[in-house]
Amino acid sequence: MTDWLGPDPADSTPLDEDELVGLIPSWIATRDDLNRAERDNILAAQIKWNGRRSTVAALLDDLVARRLHRDMFGRVWRWAGTYRSTERNVGIAPGRIAVATRDLMENAKYWFEPSITGDDTDAAACRFHHRLVQIHPFPNGNGRQARLHTDLILAAPGGAPFTWGSSSIDDIGTTRRAYVEALRSADRGDLQPLAVFVRS
Repeated sequence: MTDWLGPDPADSTPLDEDELVGLIPSWIATRDDLNRAERDNILAAQIKWNGRRSTVAALLDDLVARRLHRDMFGRVWRWAGTYRSTERNVGIAPGRIAVATRDLMENAKYWFEPSITGDDTDAAACRFHHRLVQIHPFPNGNGRQARLHTDLILAAPGGAPFTWGSSSIDDIGTTRRAYVEALRSADRGDLQPLAVFVRS
């Protein structure tokens, strides 16, 4: 059934057959069609969420993570905003996702409070982004959701969102490779390459 999409892009999370059944638009026939539909959906979500006034504390909520994912992908996938129930080549076990995501949100409230941790906002945002991607809560779109969620947190108190390498991470190329390498360094405990990348 996945043949019509063509091969999965490098470093992407492949969908299983049950998840592919959740595709909503009937006009999608190719990977380019799917990419266009998702981009349009994400743009609409960005406009919606960037127009809201919020606080860092309000954004650090697992329900917000699910709502944001649903708004980003809900016109394309029926499972948008729902935690994955299947194993992946990345991410934690599905049964641990809900608790790990809640724990992340609670921990991040301390990371973003410099009087408690001494961290600057960018360091806290890198740590938040990396951990959310590491959990990999959704069937797909985890990196895109985590990047927008991080940017919303940075913007809430009036800060500048990350530049994320200043070009598209979603397309296969140098910028995506640098992003994935920075995440792998963070997996090994070194957040510095990610801190450099997100402001490059």
